[in-house]
Parts: sequence; C-alpha cells; structure tokens
Amino acid sequence: MMNAPLPAPAAEPRLTSLSHGGGCGCKIAPGVLSEILKGTARLPVPPELLVGIETADDAAVYQLNEEQALIATTDFFMPIVDDPYDFGRIAATNAISDVYAMGGKPIMALALVGMPISVLSTATIGRILEGGEAVCQAAGIPIAGGHTIDSVEPIYGLVALGLVHPKRVKRNADARPGDVLVLGKPLGVGILSAALKKEQLDAAGYERMIATTTRLNTPGPELAALEGVHALTDVTGFGLAGHALELARGAGVALEIDWGQVPVLEGVRALAQAGMVTGASGRNWAAYGGEVQLPAGFTDAERALLTDPQTSGGLLVSCAPQSVDEVLAVFRRHGFAQAAVIGQAKSAGAARLTIR
Repeated sequence: MMNAPLPAPAAEPRLTSLSHGGGCGCKIAPGVLSEILKGTARLPVPPELLVGIETADDAAVYQLNEEQALIATTDFFMPIVDDPYDFGRIAATNAISDVYAMGGKPIMALALVGMPISVLSTATIGRILEGGEAVCQAAGIPIAGGHTIDSVEPIYGLVALGLVHPKRVKRNADARPGDVLVLGKPLGVGILSAALKKEQLDAAGYERMIATTTRLNTPGPELAALEGVHALTDVTGFGLAGHALELARGAGVALEIDWGQVPVLEGVRALAQAGMVTGASGRNWAAYGGEVQLPAGFTDAERALLTDPQTSGGLLVSCAPQSVDEVLAVFRRHGFAQAAVIGQAKSAGAARLTIR
C-alpha cells in the first residue's frame, strides 16, 4: 500500500502584504517622534562625541584619535518590494547611506533580522540576506555579525560603521547663508512603492525604482573632501521637505527650493495624480507643514511628492556657489546623472522652507 503524498506547501504571501508600511515609510512620523523623545534622559556627552542627537543628524560620530572618527548608525524596515533579494539590497543600501552622508567610508556592518518564521520559508529569508550581502560586497565591507528574532512582520537592516577624518565630518547643521543646494537622486520612491503595493506599477517603473534604491551614495567621502561643501544629509523617510527643514533648523537658515529644478523619477507625477501616494507623506506634512511656504496653485499631488518618503534617497548637499561645478562633477563621476541644483540657503535667522 502506497503512502499518501504529502500536501504541497502553501504559496508564500507577497512580502509587502506582511507589513503595514514599507521602506522608510515605516518611520514614526516626525511630530510623534519629537513627542516621544522630548522626555528622554540626557546623559553627559563626552567631548569625543562629535555628532549626537542634537540636530537629528544621520549618524553618530565619535573621535578615536587625531586622524580617525568612528561613524555609527543603524537602519531597518519592513519590505518595500516583494522580491526578497531586492528587499535585502534596498535595505542594506539605505543603511550604509548614513555613513556616506557623514562624509565617511564604511568599514563593517552587522545584520538586523526579524522574520515571521512560520510564514516565510528559510529559502526566502536566505535570499533577503543574500541581497544585503551583495550590497555590502559592492561597498567593500563585510557583514561581521548580527542578531535575529522571530517577529510578526519581516524586518531587515544593518548596523553600519565607518571612518572619517574628524575635520571632514559633514553634519546636517552647517549650511551657510548663500549656499547652493544640490540633490543627488530624483524623488518618487514612496509613490512607486505605493503603486507597487496596489499592483499598479509596470515593469519599467519597478526597474527604475530598484535602480535608484540600490545605488550606493558613494560620492559622500569625495564631497566631504571639498572645502566648499558645508553640510550633507540624505533624503529618506521624512521626504525632501522634512530633511531640508532639519538642515535649516540645525544651521538657523531659511531655505528656498526651486520646485521646477527638483529631479523626479519618470512616471511618478502621473502616479501621484492618480492617487498612488503613501500614508507617510500625509503624516509628514501634518508634522511640519506649518514651516513650509508653498506657491499658489501647488497641487495635492505635488505636495505628496514634496513630502514623499524616500527609501535609500539621495544626498542633499549645501555648498558654496563656487563649488557647485565640483560637486556636480563628483556626482557625475559616480554615475548620478540626475543630480541637480535645486535651491539655496538664504538669510540666517528663522529656520523655514519656501518652495517656489
């Protein structure tokens, strides 16, 4: 008598169906985050801590000696795409970006892994980790350890460590009046992710999304070496407006962005007009919209793009006008063809953002 065949394993669900939000759209809204953090204890800060939490910068920086400072950062989130390998690549690229945004060179990473073991196969989880390893290999660093848990939603990311010369640390708080703003990557990742989750993103749109989110922000160290570069940050979950405002608040300057010069991924504006926007863009606007002046006729779709959470977004550079050509040349050498001048820093005083 033959044994009955084993039942076929159930098809695994889409990765994005397992998460209530994907990519940097998972971030706690800036207003809520401020409320959470305002009552936390402030421990004494050693003089070696060159960058801490004071200006919501991209990473912590601790001086080791006269020639070296350690950059430490971590970033992790739920799936923004369904392909496990691509999810791993995006999450790793995004995490390493904060090292580049401080002007540093990554040296090592640790993996942070939380997976619903009863829902996803070990093969799928393994592909996520392989994607992260591929990006770390491209960045020239090892994944030297990590931590795993069994969680309800799939989570992946890295602790990323880097080195920078103490005099080349680029904070998000050192912009100067008269500076020019340069953005390294086009906007629209959150809108593309919303369309993907609603099964409204075509193959070409998906390819553009993967290309931008897996491009390492390697210009960071070269930009930091330029004397005319005063401030650096990367545009991620709080959108262009949110991260520009962090730069404005830290430096005490007013920023002006020429909206017509801001690079946008192909097809994104049409998707935004069709309602393919994330909930995070609305939460972002609710948190900081009072500090942003919009021009007459600015549509809801354009506002959603201004506040769109950028997973693995581009570097935002504040530099002296005479350094603009050098900054753009660095971006071009690293393959960032759409890097563009998008605005300038105005007078010192009240930190605000004006879109024109």
